[in-house]
Amino acid sequence: MAIADLPVLVLNQNYEPLNICRARRAVVMVYQHKAEMLEDGSGFVHSVSNSYPLPTVIRLSRMIKRPRPQRKVTRLEIFNRDQYTCQYCGKRTQQLTLDHVIPRHQGGQRTWENVVSACIHCNRYKAGRTPQQAGMKLIQHPTPPRDRLPFYIPHHLKSQPRWQKYLPAS
Repeated sequence: MAIADLPVLVLNQNYEPLNICRARRAVVMVYQHKAEMLEDGSGFVHSVSNSYPLPTVIRLSRMIKRPRPQRKVTRLEIFNRDQYTCQYCGKRTQQLTLDHVIPRHQGGQRTWENVVSACIHCNRYKAGRTPQQAGMKLIQHPTPPRDRLPFYIPHHLKSQPRWQKYLPAS
């Protein structure tokens, strides 16, 4: 990965996490006075006459007001909510499928309360039946995610030490 493509946490003026952008975009925003650099340490980007530190966290100069988006039911969001664990056998794996607790052909919807992560073996065994019909039990009843961020931070980026004081405790 090029140094200018490193991830940068973008905070609103009130220090609320808004987004993640690339370091190249963050440097431009700081240079144009649209944001201020709060944390650096990724290195430097060099021009002919100057060197600019690459930020890891920036804060916007103006408050961005936007409605809170509703979290969409996507594969990545479901796997993240279920912590990459099969909700039938408890196996932790990256090779998961989505399972409708009440199958769609029986009237089940694609909602937070009806979709769970399942390993391939459990999903095949359950097939088009409800857990009760298949003799299976859910480890945890599915619910909408509870975290306060309006966007998803990939698991491998959550451990960035310079971001920790700006992210809500999870």
